[in-house]
Amino acid sequence: MRRILGLSVFLMLLNLSACALFPHRDPLNINVVGIEPLPNQGLEVRFAVKLRVQNPNETAIDYNGVALDLEVNGRTLATGVSDQSGSIPRFSEAILSVPVSISAFSVLRQTLGLSQTQSLDNLPYVLKGKLAGGVFGTLRFVDRGTLDLPGSAANW
Repeated sequence: MRRILGLSVFLMLLNLSACALFPHRDPLNINVVGIEPLPNQGLEVRFAVKLRVQNPNETAIDYNGVALDLEVNGRTLATGVSDQSGSIPRFSEAILSVPVSISAFSVLRQTLGLSQTQSLDNLPYVLKGKLAGGVFGTLRFVDRGTLDLPGSAANW
């Protein structure tokens, strides 16, 4: 019984010390800085989304893959992945280009969803993504906001 208690205490202390081995990282700052058209394929439209990724941490961030999901008005509009790899130095930034696809069915879902609104002004969007970096190094990010279309183009 004494050995089991000792082993339990040892495992609990080992578990607590393991948490201290993982460094605390501040969240990344992600901004969309450009969208460029790519050749279309079948019933989909393709774009290269350019992201500015800022690393406000004291250590470099190594990544070996990027994934993006864009939701507009609560519905998925575009998704994309890239197997690019690299490193963002400490207190630095980099521009990443991720190809995304918008299927004809996504456009249809968006059109049906927009038919229920009176205005295209203040449409909510959510950009979700991750920088893959191994088992414990994957960094997820989320950017939320609204799309504001200027002037009379925003009204039906």
